[in-house]
Amino acid sequence: MINKVVGSAEEAIKDIRDGAMLVVGGFGLCGIPENLINALVKSGVKGLTCVSNNAGVDDWGLGLLLQTRQIRKMVSSYVGENAEFERQYLAGELEVEFAPQGTLAERMRAGGAGIPAFFTPAGFGTTVADGKETREFDGKHYVMERGIRGDFSLVAAWKGDRLGNLVYRKTARNFNPMAATAGKVCIAEVEELVEPGALDPDNVHTPGIFVHRVVVAPRVKRIEQRTVRKG
Repeated sequence: MINKVVGSAEEAIKDIRDGAMLVVGGFGLCGIPENLINALVKSGVKGLTCVSNNAGVDDWGLGLLLQTRQIRKMVSSYVGENAEFERQYLAGELEVEFAPQGTLAERMRAGGAGIPAFFTPAGFGTTVADGKETREFDGKHYVMERGIRGDFSLVAAWKGDRLGNLVYRKTARNFNPMAATAGKVCIAEVEELVEPGALDPDNVHTPGIFVHRVVVAPRVKRIEQRTVRKG
């Protein structure tokens, strides 16, 4: 019987070594694999390249790995909520590759689909296109972008089964489905583990064929920007 469930986040990430390339799901603090990230902090692994929309905030998410200087390079589309990210980048302590948000999502998806490169109009005529091949199709200019294929994918889902089938909840889906397919080994943390067959096949967002390990982990799910009405 297939059973991809492991006992802890620490066990799930134990073979991630120095210098690994990680493709990490989430948007801001929404849908991030916070327990897997915390386990990486404890492991002390270093020299990581992290591909993710952003790096969380200074004291949560990938921001924790920045604090401990475990990340060597970030491939991201947004850095605005993390002061330490900004400081390390401006000081030349962190290598950063910026990508338009939609391009980043497509680079993940392409890597997972075995597509080595594609052309997109996003970024043509800007510094995003520097050093990249450009071509004209039907009178419009495009930039060639490479698909992303990481050593590991780290994602967070709402529900999963022991076969690795995953369901994300609402906007927490964000980059997770693309990230899940873009790593050679996909590790998923889930809030709720259900029996095989309990998930409607038509509602499975990431099929188990792409997922190698599942860990059940309670999540804090911090709110990045808390906005409330005055009483």
